[in-house]
Formats: sequence, C-alpha cells, structure tokens
Amino acid sequence: MQPQDAGESMDRALLIGVSEYDFTEPPDGVPNDLPAVRHNLTALREALVRGRVFAEQEIRTLPSPYLADTGRVLQRAAKEARGLLLVYFAGHGAIPSGGDELYLQMRDARVIAGEHTVFSGAEKFGDLMATVLATSAARRIVVVLDCCFAGNAARVWEHFEDKRRVAVLMSVQANHRIDAGDRHTPTPFTAELAALLGEGGGIELPDLLAALRRRMAERGHRTLREDRWEPQLRADAGLKVRLGKAEEPQGAQHPDPLVPGPLVPGPVPPDQGSGGPDHPPRPPRGMLPAVLAAWRRTRAEPRERPGPEEPPPVRRPVLRFALPVLLALGLLGFGLYGPPGLAGGDGTHCVPPLELRVLTDPDLEPTVRAAADAYLTSDGNTTDAGCRRTGVTVYSAGSSDVVGALRGHTGDWQEPRDDDVNPQRDVGPQPDVWIPASRADVDRVLDEQDTDAVAALEREASPLAYSPVVLAVPQQIAVDSLEGRTAQGLAEMVGDLTARAPDAAVRRPDPEFTDSGLLATVGLYGAEGRAVARGERLLDQDGPPSPTAGELLCALPDDDAVDDRTAALVPEFLMRSGVGCDSTTRNRRMAHYPDDVPGMEPVFVRVRWSGGDRDEADRDASVAAFHDWLSGEGGRAVFARYGFRSADTRELLQPEGASDLGMMYAPAPLDESAGRDAMDRALRDYQAYGGPGRVLFLLDSSGSMADLWQGPSGGPGLLRQSLGGLGTADEYGVWAVADTGDGPYETLLGFGTHRTHDAQRAVDTRARVRDAAADPHAALLAAFDEMERRGSDGRPQLIVHITDGEHGERLTGGRLTEVLDRAGAGGVPVTVAVLGSGGCDAGRPDRRIADASGGRCLDAGDDVGAALHDEIARTGTGEG
Repeated sequence: MQPQDAGESMDRALLIGVSEYDFTEPPDGVPNDLPAVRHNLTALREALVRGRVFAEQEIRTLPSPYLADTGRVLQRAAKEARGLLLVYFAGHGAIPSGGDELYLQMRDARVIAGEHTVFSGAEKFGDLMATVLATSAARRIVVVLDCCFAGNAARVWEHFEDKRRVAVLMSVQANHRIDAGDRHTPTPFTAELAALLGEGGGIELPDLLAALRRRMAERGHRTLREDRWEPQLRADAGLKVRLGKAEEPQGAQHPDPLVPGPLVPGPVPPDQGSGGPDHPPRPPRGMLPAVLAAWRRTRAEPRERPGPEEPPPVRRPVLRFALPVLLALGLLGFGLYGPPGLAGGDGTHCVPPLELRVLTDPDLEPTVRAAADAYLTSDGNTTDAGCRRTGVTVYSAGSSDVVGALRGHTGDWQEPRDDDVNPQRDVGPQPDVWIPASRADVDRVLDEQDTDAVAALEREASPLAYSPVVLAVPQQIAVDSLEGRTAQGLAEMVGDLTARAPDAAVRRPDPEFTDSGLLATVGLYGAEGRAVARGERLLDQDGPPSPTAGELLCALPDDDAVDDRTAALVPEFLMRSGVGCDSTTRNRRMAHYPDDVPGMEPVFVRVRWSGGDRDEADRDASVAAFHDWLSGEGGRAVFARYGFRSADTRELLQPEGASDLGMMYAPAPLDESAGRDAMDRALRDYQAYGGPGRVLFLLDSSGSMADLWQGPSGGPGLLRQSLGGLGTADEYGVWAVADTGDGPYETLLGFGTHRTHDAQRAVDTRARVRDAAADPHAALLAAFDEMERRGSDGRPQLIVHITDGEHGERLTGGRLTEVLDRAGAGGVPVTVAVLGSGGCDAGRPDRRIADASGGRCLDAGDDVGAALHDEIARTGTGEG
C-alpha cells in the first residue's frame, strides 16, 4: 500500500464474491454453486480501477470466504477507511419469512435442522450495519448487494442509527429472486454495474441507479417472479457520493480488461494448511454458528429443487431461500451478530454469542432496537478479547396477538399443532424477553393464562420509562396557553378542538395492533367503558386505522389539507423521535395532555419456557446483563434520545428542545397506569363496535309539528329516508313523542331487527300528529333508560330526536340539567334534527344535549336529510 499524507483520505473497497459452497446437497445445503460470481470480482475490480473509483492498492477481493474470515477482513477494511468505504457482496443468501432481514451466505453456509440457528455460516445484514460499519471512521459508506432478496436490506437501513453516511445499492427489489445468468459471464446486475463504473468520468449514486434500471429494462431482465427487475437505492438526502473522478491523470494506465486483477485469498484458519484447489481450507471445528431458533410466516413461494442426480437448472437464482426445509420445520431464521461474535479485535476466534430474542410492541420497536444496537457494542457486552458476550434480536408483533398467545396458546407456540392457531407464524419466535408498552398487558396475561401454560412470566418491578399518550394537534388549531393543554378529559379536549376548528378531525392507531391505540381507546370510551359510541364518533377515520402511531404521523402529510386539520392520538415520545418520514413535510404539532388517557410504561419481562433449561444459567445471565444495562445509564440515554420520560418523576429525560417540538416538560396531572380490566374491556368493546348497531328514534308527534309533517322533509319523511342506513342485523325502534296521558311516548315500531321495507311501512301507516304537547324531558330520560337496559356491549348506539324545537318550559331549568347530566354520563350520542332555523344555535337546549352526549345537532343550516342519513349509517350496517 502506498503511503498517504496525514490529511489525505484513505479509501477502501472490499469485494466479496461467493461462487463455491461447501454444502450444496439436501437437506441443509444451499441450492448450488454460483460460477458466474467468480467473474464478478474480476470484472468489478477492473472497472473500479479503470473508472478511477479506487486505486489498485485500495481494493481487496475475497473469493468464496468462510464466515469467520469475512468478519476479520471486513473489520479491517472498515477501520482503515477514512474517506470512502465500498463493500460489495455477491452470492447466495436467505431471508426470514417476515422479510425483515437479509442473510449473506458465505462458503460454509448451511440451513441446519435442529440447531440453534437456522442460517448457519451467514452474515446477518443488520449486524453488519450495526457493528462493523457503525464503528468505521469512513465519511461515506456504500454497500452493494448482488443477490436475491437484496431489496430486503432496505428496511434494515431504515432502522440504522448512523444511516446519514451509509448508502445501500441493491440489485433487486424486496422479496424477489433473480437469475445468476450464464456461468461464463458476470451476473446480469454486476455486468451492468461494472460497465457503468468503468466508463470513467464519475457518476453519482442516483444517476447510477437510473442508468442501471434503464440498462436492465433495455435488456429485458426479469425476476424469477416474471416482474420487472429493478435495482434499488437507499441513501440519505444529504449524502453525496460520486464514484469515480472526472479527470484522467497524465500517464495513467489501466489493467488489461481481459486479464483478471490479483485476487487476495481469504485467510487460512489456524493450524490448517491450504487444501489446494480441489480441497479448500476448512474452518476450525465448532465454528459453525448455532445461536437462534426462530420462526415466522413464510411469504415466498417455493420452487422445486432438482434431485441429487439432476443437473442444476439453467436459471440459477443468485440467492435462494431454503424454503422446503423451513416449511418442514416451521422455522424463521434470525442470525447472530457475526463479525464481532466470531473474531476479536486482535484476530482471536470467539465463541458464537448466545442470542436473546426480544419481543416488543410495534411502536416501541425502533427504540428497543436502538437500545439493543447500543448494548451490542457496549463495554459491558464485550470481553477483554473483543468478543461479544450476547447478541440481541428485536422484533415486534400486534399487541393483542401477543397477549392472546401468552394467555392461551403457549403450547401451540412451542409446538404448532395446526394452521388455525400458530403463534410461531403470527407472532414470531418464542421470546426470552417481552417488553410490552404497558404493565397491564402482563396482568392481562397472568389473570387468564392457561393452567397448562408452558411459558412463565417474570416481570421487573419498575417500568423502563414512561410516555403519555397525547393529542398531537396541528399548531394552527392548537390551544395557545399551556394551561389549556392539560387538566381536561379527552372528550372535553376534542369538543374544544372542534369548537375552535369545526372541520377538525381526530385519528388514532389500531387498538388491536399497538398499545398506544388501545390506551387512547380507554380514554375515548370513558370511565367503565360507558361511552363507546360517543368515543368512536369523536374520530374521523376513513378506511382502516394506521397500524402504528408512527405510521399514522407519516400518513397524515400525504394530504396537506388532512394534515392541517387532523389531531393524532399518539405516544408523546414520537413528537421527538418517532417518524421515518420526511420531517420537512410534517405539520408542526402541539401536545395536549388529556388527564383520562393512560400512558405507555414499557416493562421488562423474562419469559421462561418449559424444556428450555439446557442453557438456562447462561441465558439467565445474559437476560440479567441486558436488563441491568437497559434499566441503567446506557438504556436511559437511549430512552432520553427517543423522547421518553422518567418512569418515576414523569419528567422528560431530555428536556432540551422539548418546547420547540410541542412538548411540555412536566404537564400535570397525568393519568395513572392503565388497568387490566380497562384495557380488556376497551379492546372487547372496540372489536364489537364494528358490528350491528342500535338506534332509537324519537319522533316529535305533538300538535306543533302539524306544519312540519308532510313531504320528504317533514318529520316522518326524514325518518323514513334515514332507515336506509340500517341493515337487517341492526336493532332499532321508533317512538312517537307526545304526552297523551298514557306516558311521554307511544311505540310505533318495537325495538328489534327489521327489514327496511317493513319498518318504512310501519312509519307510513302509524305515524300521525297527536293533539297533545311533547314532553322531551321525560321522553329522553326514558330513552336513556332503554339504551342502558340493552347493555353496553360495545355495539354502536345512537338516539335520534326529530323535533321542531318548540319545547316551552318542559326543557328548561332543572329538567334540562337532568337531561344534560344523563346525556353526559350515559355514553350514548344523541343526534337532534331540528325542523326549523336556529334550533342548533349555541346555548339552545337541543344543541346543548347533542354536545353533552357527543352527538350532533342538525337544523335548517344543514342538509338535514343527508346529514341524518350519514349519522345513522355510521352506527348501522347499511341497507337492509
């Protein structure tokens, strides 16, 4: 290597190409060798020199290395680079069935049944990013992947902490396999890459991507799924990388493009000589990593593997997921932390670290993953020889699925019996550690766990951190004063919001998928879950809710008008850390702190599995060490960076800049922890709410309605039209409100299910104006009693009062107060249709009743017929 001045940057390129594999036979071998990859190293090295991307001495090639050797050489290149570091890989690999990782399979790769690791001899891309590349001093890092499923590396990049200086160029989109091409030429992607880089003049990454896509399309390349073959790029907007130089130095010479550049062989394992070309050196015994058994839903479709005596197919996928084996085992592969676990800082071979599986809530996953990455490289997890003590795999699943699996399906989790109940597929691998977003989740499991459960939960006493669930309101419609952002219930807060901005809307994430959505729902439904219908009507959600709070905040900026008027119920920490979308497009928001919405309290739970005592002592030690770090200064620093509060004081761990992000340092009061029963009830009511509804119509039939009775806009006509919003499974009834001496109402249609035609005919034949006055006070109290008697099972409920608004003394003073109190406490919205002008003006009785109950007041200022139909359709199930 030629010496360089101290101020000159040092560039490095490491080209890894695995064309030969030691294990290619079923049941645990990779599909076949990849002779085309051998030409990749030659062609790409020559192109990098000819195009003046790197000097000859800056490039190192690794043909068909073993995993342990790859880790050492990769670390060395990463430590040497100060300017540009390029890491290239071509070869086989594998993806887990969830598709959220990518494994780069080295020469000793196998898919082993019954071992601790599914993908042995493979480099986990996430570990490569989190360890080797993260510790490099290179200013710019470019990773190029030429393999099947290369695009699955994009998600790993998105979770990487230091991605501002890392770009990943991937040969194909996620979840696609590709053809390795002719054995006598480079693979299709690398052939085009080498041609472009060898042209000289330099090229920036976005231009390189565009040129690659154009050339691949012109040559008609298709993936094995017969879709267009489209290379992918992930790079931070601020990262500028130009591959190659614009000017040619005088007297420069290029190697003959037909003559391969020197290939540097991988290191020979200690105490083993070279085996010669027919017998390559083998790794030491016991170096095959065996770390983690895990399983998830398989997404890729299997291809037929040729028999042992059959020649390999003409179309060879560069990387092929060993699906038949995984289907037979029901396994999902999670890799180990490769390079640091296998090679110490001084070249010492390390024992593969024990791997912990950490299951968490989807909204917590980015934070817990960042904490695990920090722990991975911490001094407390590193031996004196530079080896890793423990690896950590973080994954998430829907919170209600996890609670359900730990409650009643731990046996199926350990050993799936059928396709109907399979937590391995629907949740993921059996966790060693569970970090739910609320302590109540643990109580929900323990209270109803099967007596024959094979998983035992051991919860730590104190939560790791705290984050309130807030109403994140766009700044232009938020409350100006700090006092106005606290000390109110959620329903009152939303009411004030819509009073300030009538077109304002509120959304929340999916209560079944993440605890933040379920905690928000506890607040929406009120004490004892009595206000389910009213709570749901506070929301404005077209289509299914966003799965997570982070995705909700990212989805809102897709429409500026929606972003400007929509408040989001999300955990407060996302105000600082929580979105991967472009922050320049997001509306600035102010956190409002409702005092009846429980907050998130992530808690550390050890999960012990029956029969898992073979390495129990070592696993206990690893779990304890990870917990001590996570609950100590190391974990506290990560939680602070991500926007959390202290679990003890409820004060921000990192207050700097909080007010600029719309957060308050110490808002008060904050709601207490969620209760087990409240969360279970809210989830049950939410799941029931989408079913058939209940509607009770009160039709003012007093003498004052005579002039407002006939035609489609009269009382019976409006009622008749609105019945179209109800289906045959909905329950509803109609009362004629007039005090004729036998009570405040007469039943026109009994409460129950009806065909629309039959209900309309009953209204047509029985509804008439009575020679009597209406008593709305008595009728509404009777209606509240009726709906309460029918139960609060979570089904949508609504009371509709069609009236002329002429109530006289019967709805004033104490009578009105009594109705307002019942409306506020009952949890059933009241929609009032006033047939006249001014009936819904502020302060009028009908408006106050509608507001108190969470319903709407409609009068001549609205299209009453259409609006009433829409209100009922939100409660019912459609035309019946």
